[in-house]
This record gives sequence, structure tokens and C-alpha cells, in this order.
Amino acid sequence: MTTESAWRDANRAMWDERVPIHAASRFYDQDGFRAGGGDVNAFEAEEVGDVNGKRLVHLQCHMGQDTLSWARRGAAEVVGLDFSEPAVAVARGLAKDLKLDDRASFVAADVYDAREALGGRAFDIVYTGLGALCWLPDAERWADVAASLVAPGGFLYLAEFHPLVDVLDWETGTRIERGYLDGEPMVFDEPGTYTDGDAETQSNLNFQWTHPVSEVVSALAHNGLRIEFVHEFDWTLFQHLGPLEQREGRYRWPEGEPRTPLMYSLKASRV
Repeated sequence: MTTESAWRDANRAMWDERVPIHAASRFYDQDGFRAGGGDVNAFEAEEVGDVNGKRLVHLQCHMGQDTLSWARRGAAEVVGLDFSEPAVAVARGLAKDLKLDDRASFVAADVYDAREALGGRAFDIVYTGLGALCWLPDAERWADVAASLVAPGGFLYLAEFHPLVDVLDWETGTRIERGYLDGEPMVFDEPGTYTDGDAETQSNLNFQWTHPVSEVVSALAHNGLRIEFVHEFDWTLFQHLGPLEQREGRYRWPEGEPRTPLMYSLKASRV
């Protein structure tokens, strides 16, 4: 049994070490972002809709570029929260460089502590972007905290990689290699990072969890939110499985092959 302090300390050390690598990477292209490039994914912008005048909190925001993109799209206030102090420092620097620090702030705290870290505030939009939930062992606990941040009339929006991808083999994408429902952590201990596979890193141990879509939906409903939609996509943004082919900027199953979902999104509102 991995203790909470053990997995959190390992994951935080891993992310802290990778922040400067990510900040300097072509993947994040922070110079281009400062010059006006970069944005949230088009499907997220469409599904979230108009954010003008809204208060938005971004949970597990990493270096804050998506958070600041919502401010650029007109949000009256954006708050990013992440457990990595170095990531939050980069985010604050970006906000200052972009002269958005009057509308954008960043808080260093664990997502499970977000309610207290944000002073019990509620927001029009609670946003969680791709690649966040896998770092948390307990979706019910996450949903309890996230739902508490949604103001009356507001909503939570989540975009995530589909958990089915976690259990399929890389080579063919057709064999189930681990349990979809077992709840056990995936333990990794490999150098590098998704922006630079050859980066020399020391803090490599990390823990991740698979959360079935049903678990996430049920947890949000159990915590008082009404599910507005759940969308599953047969494409993704990265080479998550060997057979996927890049077409028009998206990674898809080969033509004529059976398709399975690779990403999903959901919206859940508070009446």
C-alpha cells in the first residue's frame, strides 16, 4: 500500500524537476505564447463556450498557459492552482509578462486542499484540462472538492484522455494489459518527460491511477452536480498507442480499423 505522503512527495518531486525543462521546450513555446500564440484546444473552447465576464478556476494548472488563455478569451478573473511551487512561479511570471496579473492569480496547493487554499470561494467555471485526473488516487475526493468550487448557476468542465487507453497494449492497441477497474496505481520510474524524452532527470518515480468514466461521472453526480453531457472522441493529441496515425493534426485509428475512444469531455452544472 502506497501512503498518501509517499505518492504525493514522489509526484511533486518529479513535476518540480521537469518544470524548467517544460518552460524551455518547443512543446510549450513560451516565447510564442508571450507573443500571442497558443490557446486552449478548439474543442474545449467550443464546449465551454463564452467566458466573457466569468470567474474561472483551473485545477492542476501546471505552468498556467491554459489558465491564461481563458483570461485572453475574456474571463473576468482566472485562478490557477497546482501543487508544484516552481510551476506556479513560472505561471505568475507569464501573467506578469502578459500584463494579465490584474485578472490572473496562481495558488500553490494540492488539489485535494483547493477548497481551503482558495478561501472557500466559488467560481462560474471550474476547469480541469487534459492529463490531470491520472495523478490522483481518489476520484470521489476530487469530485467533492471540485464540486464545492462551482457557484450556483456555474459548471465544471473536464477534458481528459480516455482511461481505456491506460489498459491497452502499446504495440497493437487491441490487447488489455491491465485492469480497467482494479484501482491499483501504475508505478513508473523512467527518465525524461513528454516534452523531451532524452532529458536527464533524477526524480523519476511517479504514481498514476486509472479512473473509469463511470467513476468520474458518478462522483460528480454524487456531489450535487447535474451531468449536462459526456462526449467520447476517437482521436487524441498525442501518440498514445503505436497504431495511431496522425491526420490533420490529430492522432486517429487507421482507416478501416475498429475505433475505440481516446479522449472524453464532460460538463456538469450546479442548479
